[in-house]
Amino acid sequence: MIFELVVTLCLGEICQPRVVPNPAGAQTEASCQRTAQSRAQAWASGFPNATTPGITCTAIEALSDRAATVIETSPGHFVHFGKVESVSEGSDGDVANTGFIIGQRSVAVIDSGTTRANAEALYLALRQQTDLPVSALILTHMHPDHVLGASVFRDAGALVISSAKMPRALAQRAAGYMAGMERLIGLHQIHGTVPAYPDVTLSAEMTLDLGDRVLDLRAYPTAHTDNDLTVLDRATATMWMGDLVFLEHTPALDGSINGWIDALTGLAALPVEHMVPGHGRMVSAFPEGAAPTLEYLTSIRRQTREALEKGESLSQAVRHIGLDHAKDWQMFEEFNPRNATSAYVELEWE
Repeated sequence: MIFELVVTLCLGEICQPRVVPNPAGAQTEASCQRTAQSRAQAWASGFPNATTPGITCTAIEALSDRAATVIETSPGHFVHFGKVESVSEGSDGDVANTGFIIGQRSVAVIDSGTTRANAEALYLALRQQTDLPVSALILTHMHPDHVLGASVFRDAGALVISSAKMPRALAQRAAGYMAGMERLIGLHQIHGTVPAYPDVTLSAEMTLDLGDRVLDLRAYPTAHTDNDLTVLDRATATMWMGDLVFLEHTPALDGSINGWIDALTGLAALPVEHMVPGHGRMVSAFPEGAAPTLEYLTSIRRQTREALEKGESLSQAVRHIGLDHAKDWQMFEEFNPRNATSAYVELEWE
């Protein structure tokens, strides 16, 4: 039976139980008890003025109500579908698709969610399935809903892997992300959340072997962001797209519309049969599943160029660019004006 260390962490007046994974892997009750005090103290030392009034070793079964819901989409391949909503007041930040892939020797996790609580829930779901060590956390890009929970998997002993451009991008925004999450969802929801930076980065391609389970990682020129990364599970021909692909949720442009269209067009040549989008509650066939994102971006680009040719100002153009797609996407009014603005600013210099 697997046991996990649960530490009641008090930060100011807010005290919450936090799961602290063992970097050496799954524990028995005896092994957990032997190191509980020292591990709890070492972990809590990373939080200024923290106290730990409660330290227990708890059976994984007793923590099942805290585990994320995951779907085994193919043998050893698990997906947690985030809610299709914005991170906003009253939400728990669980809006991005995350998951894990189990090999013969170890497990790789893809993205960690917005908060430590999101990541702990995913970790507990993983431990419901396997006692193998967690060797890697792969971050598909720097947006907070995909990365701010990363410290949980570093605690578990994982190497954090990203695009080479991701550390700088996260460093530039981390303070703003944390302040934004505190404002939007509150200190109770982000309790224990601290940004964690990558240990390993790639500029082009990289291969991970989890033991008879090979993953191909690939970094891209500026597209959705300047630090997008995909993960292809060869065993199932399933690619984790990060936010290169959205379903249901309106795509969000934070990089280059030209680069994003180029990236999606190039992906069609890869040996991919299925895809997990960054947002949207389904695993879809590929390339069919990427078509709505590509069609939307292509339409935004065409309409933006037409507006520029007519001499329309930015304020004029954003009133109508993309509106014919409103019925196709959720949260359209929130994201489409931003996309139109980004496209206009980029394309006016062509």
